[in-house]
Amino acid sequence: MAVSEVPDAAEPGRRDAVLESALLTFARHGYRKTSMEEVARAARISRPGLYFLFSSKQELFRAAVTRAIEQDLVVAGEILADTGKSLGERLIGAFDRWAGRYVGPMSRDVPEVIEQNPDLLGPITHTAPKRFEALVVAAVGGEAATGVAQTLISASIGLKHQVETREAYLGRMATAIGLLVP
Repeated sequence: MAVSEVPDAAEPGRRDAVLESALLTFARHGYRKTSMEEVARAARISRPGLYFLFSSKQELFRAAVTRAIEQDLVVAGEILADTGKSLGERLIGAFDRWAGRYVGPMSRDVPEVIEQNPDLLGPITHTAPKRFEALVVAAVGGEAATGVAQTLISASIGLKHQVETREAYLGRMATAIGLLVP
């Protein structure tokens, strides 16, 4: 299909494909430098087709990030519930899904954009981290679960801004998990 053609926006899965392309484009270029034209090109949709689905870059960003956060919470919950793996393996998998895959340019740009525009993503910026913490607390279990979960989350937040690669993030998170989880 030529980029100038407007695909049927009602096509099943089309919105999800556009949101995935948008998230990757925002991650690659940052929020400010990403244009609707770039997202349309990456999603193989026309600009009018993109505007049919999302009225603004802000709406597109909110939808893409919210979708990713919701998916991350579901997958992290599934990873943490997999009792066929050790607790340490489950925790590293959940933290990788929650934060590790975002190490790099998006880890610096998104928080800055949200800080400058606190209503950009709405309540999910407050509710999602609490939901992730609850998942980790439930997986860790025991009397110290809340403290362990909060300490691991704090370590994760710090590491996202200290390391340049996902591998470095995972290595250091594995160390933190090894220190806090028997």
